[in-house]
Amino acid sequence: MRDFLLIALYAFLGAAAAGLLGWLVLRLTRRRSVAVSLTVVPAVTVTAMLAGTLAVCWAMFLSSHDLSVVTTVVAMAAVVSLATAVLLGRQVVRRCRELAVAARDFGDGGTFLPPAGPAPAELAALSRELAATSARLAESRERERALEASRRELVAWISHDLRTPLAGLRAMSEALEDGVVKDPARYHRLIRTEVDRLNSMVGDLFELSRIHAGALSLSPSRVSVYDLVGDALAGADPLAREHGVRLVGDRVDAVPVEVDGREMTRVLGNLLVNAIRHTPADGTVAVAAERRDDDTVVLSVTDGCGGIPEDDLPRVFDTGWRGSAARTPPAPPAGAGLAPAAGAGLGLAIVRGIVEAHAGRARVRNVAGGCRFEVTLPAATASQLPGV
Repeated sequence: MRDFLLIALYAFLGAAAAGLLGWLVLRLTRRRSVAVSLTVVPAVTVTAMLAGTLAVCWAMFLSSHDLSVVTTVVAMAAVVSLATAVLLGRQVVRRCRELAVAARDFGDGGTFLPPAGPAPAELAALSRELAATSARLAESRERERALEASRRELVAWISHDLRTPLAGLRAMSEALEDGVVKDPARYHRLIRTEVDRLNSMVGDLFELSRIHAGALSLSPSRVSVYDLVGDALAGADPLAREHGVRLVGDRVDAVPVEVDGREMTRVLGNLLVNAIRHTPADGTVAVAAERRDDDTVVLSVTDGCGGIPEDDLPRVFDTGWRGSAARTPPAPPAGAGLAPAAGAGLGLAIVRGIVEAHAGRARVRNVAGGCRFEVTLPAATASQLPGV
């Protein structure tokens, strides 16, 4: 037993000395290529085995022949191990360099293309993560380009829409100052109309800026969809009468929802105004509300606009979108004293922002004779009901 313990002690001391030396080498080369580390590790293993074996052999006073045989066997094992480690290190380094080149192209704005061929599990996982990140960044860049284009269009359209009423206000005020107006009261009404239009545009811009900045403050409460639709219909009724459009509350269920009543009334109001302006006289705008089996409530506004081109459907809720010529209402008759019906293209963008702030979604689809705007909201759960 004593001899066995001595052998174990000698072997441990020899291997420990080799391990300590290997640790020092690894520490000194920690900033070098991974191939160096992959070479040092098996070298330390073989050296530790050789040192332990030689220490035991010397302690046992083996003959020089036996000692040389043991040393030769361990040395051959070391050569094979080091050669294998070098080949493995070269493969890993080559794969890492391929990943670095692909990542560099990806960082320059290109698409990440994983290197072909087999790879270690860790490097393959890294390639998959880089590919997924590249896809997400490509989508983000596409969204950013779309948003930038939308911003440019919005600035151009708003500039034009502001310039038109301002030019009219200036012309009417100069006419009043020069005393060349035969009917000042009519000019005063027109000025008031243009001011109201400007005020509406500025209010929409402010609301949209709050939505984009994430500063939209909601005060949700449990309200009935029936009441929301009733308030929206009452508010849009004068505009519908003016355009000769009939408003219909079709299948409106008294379903409770947890929403900000004021903001959701604005959503329905914007949808109704949009539908009324794009529905011809003697047409019908129908409002419906129903609860689905997936615990959602769907509010829909169906108009008689004749439909939206399929290519334009994805852009309907974009900021500043106004649609094709078929969606542009005609100008009012000359001398009618009405402001142009077309707005700045912000109403539907505001609708989407408010709905998404309520964890809902807004979409549009074509139906027979027109299109249907649908707002999907989560239904009020039992935990949201009073007294529960």
